[in-house]
Amino acid sequence: MRTSMLRSMEAVLRRGEISFSSSSSSSHLLRRSYASESTPERKVAVLGAAGGIGQPLSLLMKLNPLVSNLALYDIAGTPGVAADVSHVNTRSEVAGYMGDEQLEQALTGSDVVIIPAGVPRKPGMTRDDLFNINAGIVKGLCTAIAKYCPNALVNMISNPVNSTVPIAAEVFKKAGTYDETKLFGVTMLDVVRAKTFYAGKANVNVADVNVPVVGGHAGITILPLFSQATPKANNLSDEHIVALTKRTQDGGTEVVEAKAGKGSATLSMAYAGALFADACLKGLNGVPDVVECAFVQSSITELPFFASKVKLGKNGVEKVFDLGPLSDYEKQGLEKLLPELKSSIEKGIKFANAN
Repeated sequence: MRTSMLRSMEAVLRRGEISFSSSSSSSHLLRRSYASESTPERKVAVLGAAGGIGQPLSLLMKLNPLVSNLALYDIAGTPGVAADVSHVNTRSEVAGYMGDEQLEQALTGSDVVIIPAGVPRKPGMTRDDLFNINAGIVKGLCTAIAKYCPNALVNMISNPVNSTVPIAAEVFKKAGTYDETKLFGVTMLDVVRAKTFYAGKANVNVADVNVPVVGGHAGITILPLFSQATPKANNLSDEHIVALTKRTQDGGTEVVEAKAGKGSATLSMAYAGALFADACLKGLNGVPDVVECAFVQSSITELPFFASKVKLGKNGVEKVFDLGPLSDYEKQGLEKLLPELKSSIEKGIKFANAN
């Protein structure tokens, strides 16, 4: 049985039938996708590829038939990760790069740059505790992106996203390369969690579920809009919605505690990062109606950055959607999150301009 399963998987990979789409209309993991012969050449760079998120993310990007060139970069350990991943029999060519002197080579020609670089959360550590270390790492990497692949779509995973995205924007502005349509904070893990938790409580097929998640990517700044969830669930009380909201907001802490201080949400984050990168690649390739949630520059609130649904296209963000109708509970959540998100954004901008 195991042999036949492996053969089936190999056949699927050869035909380019793996899809990472999270939309309800294409929710099956294995389905007819784009044959590699007709797919444009696309280079994806993963910065922080040897880390806890970077390694599984690199594997998932190797499985994506839309990727033709996969550049894996880290300060150490990348050659081994690249050698390991390169043995997977899929389309993309894999190269590993290590250290500052090879960063230019890793980035040059990239269409999408994914940044999971940085230190993970540890027990008792808030996202704010991560700030000084990860902010410096992000600033250095974005300086290089501005120099070597200024037109790439940048997918920011490094926490705290509420601050690292504004840092990246300031770095790009100083370099004269900033394009608001090409910078994304990856909040897809919040969406993945909201879908999973909602489906479990509503007793519906998770593959059919869609839940917009807006705001930011930390604690109360994460606001799942369960009032807009599909399919509609009539069996959820107000108490259920409050509990689902809190669990979505505290999802990262749940994993950190479950791993007893020996890790954070690396595997689910890698999956979510691969989903969002796949959406970006589809948009670049002209696939119509690619809509996902992301933390981007927008004017839908008084804040300069906010997570909401965005339409992805050949130049990145094509449209930022407004929040739509909110329940009273969601309106209260929005009011509570704005001051905290504003503070995080300002902290990022201040760091970028002071250092």
